Amino acid sequence: MLKYAIIFAIISLIAGALGFTGVAAGSAGIAKILFGLFLLVAIVFVVLAALGVGAVRKAID
Repeated sequence: MLKYAIIFAIISLIAGALGFTGVAAGSAGIAKILFGLFLLVAIVFVVLAALGVGAVRKAID
């Protein structure tokens, strides 16, 4: 997901430099959404990993 966010950000930069402002705005919007989803999924995985470590410690004890 992060890969596609970076690709859309690069497309946005190139389109903006060439004067295609509509394409640049659309690509930037998609990049923002994908990056936000990436952050959300990353936070969920970190929380799940932290809870899993706690569960493993309790199981060992």
